[in-house]
Amino acid sequence: MSTQAPAIGIVAPAKRRLALIGIALAIAFAIVLAGALLSATWLFDGYGRPIANDFVDVWAAGHLALDGNAAGAYDWTLHKAAEVEAVGHPFDNYYGWHYPPTFFFVAATLAMLPYIPAALIWLGVTLAGYVAAVWRILDSRVGIAVALGSPAALWNATAGQNGYLSAALIGGTLCLMERQPVLAGVCLGLLSYKPHLGLLFPIALIASARWRVFMTAAAVTVAMAALSLIVFGSESWQAFFEWIPTTSHVVFGQGAAEFNRLQSVFGTVRALGGGETLAWSVQVAIASASAVAIAWMWHSRTAFEIKAAGLSCAALIATPYLYIYDFVILAIPAAFLLKLALRRGFMASEVIGLLAAVALLLSYPYVKTQVGLAAAVIVAALIIQRLVLSERPAPSLTPA
Repeated sequence: MSTQAPAIGIVAPAKRRLALIGIALAIAFAIVLAGALLSATWLFDGYGRPIANDFVDVWAAGHLALDGNAAGAYDWTLHKAAEVEAVGHPFDNYYGWHYPPTFFFVAATLAMLPYIPAALIWLGVTLAGYVAAVWRILDSRVGIAVALGSPAALWNATAGQNGYLSAALIGGTLCLMERQPVLAGVCLGLLSYKPHLGLLFPIALIASARWRVFMTAAAVTVAMAALSLIVFGSESWQAFFEWIPTTSHVVFGQGAAEFNRLQSVFGTVRALGGGETLAWSVQVAIASASAVAIAWMWHSRTAFEIKAAGLSCAALIATPYLYIYDFVILAIPAAFLLKLALRRGFMASEVIGLLAAVALLLSYPYVKTQVGLAAAVIVAALIIQRLVLSERPAPSLTPA
């Protein structure tokens, strides 16, 4: 029996408070989206034309794939022309397609629909998957409120991005791992559409000897790659690998997307004026330390909730390529922490820390800096605190 810090409240009141906070935030987010729609800053502009956001790169890539030119999605000129065609009018920004060809299956399916209906279906379906994952982790309806109350869920919706999908796949992998390892492996294999988010998962699986999850994920990844090679041609993979150095140079070298928006350790160093070599050195050091910590944690006998929270949080901290919409994923380690706290009692530091993380994510539009990374570091500190408490030996009952 491990020692615990004093608990605050009991389970039923704690669940009610969590639900009330989550619902209040979700309602506020819905009002913000409605206001953005009415003020012509989301979905449609003042002329009733579709607004180009991050989703336009997905629709445009899918459109090119349907036309038999999947490789053209990696050509910035061709892809930009397809983006303009998607919304029906020219616009200044360019939204690049940086995904492996396996993601063309999703993009091409969505591109069969007009742009706005495709965007709404994309957000709706992936949101449902994300909410289901958090609900499954907490095994309670309070999980729905927690998922919808994450500020990053709002930023993902306004951008039309893939944060819901990434969170659904990471959450699905972890909540299915103990009882349904094959399905967990399928989720992890599907996460290969953003391979940089899954770098630490093989380490955790090997350390804990979860070979069914590991082999299933590997099989799904290979099968998807092979199928995409057949359907979209070898030219798509050739173009993908040819354009990776260019994309890397533009994002990490030139900072074309702004280093303050890059919510990673790498982005933080660059935003503070550090050079690219220094930024890579610090990022690699943090990622390496994270890998060692995950290997030890997953080989240990600590509670699965702590392991799952640690892995999903470290997955964010370890990658250099990270934007605010990716922090929908942070709801996954938060959910595992909440699950543990509801069972063992909340600590004051957890209440303060989680509220601080929410406040940081909410501040993003007003504070153009790495608030997402700061929120992830706070959650990581709470996970370490739980880990230390769980490893602390129980007081001796032997008489002096």
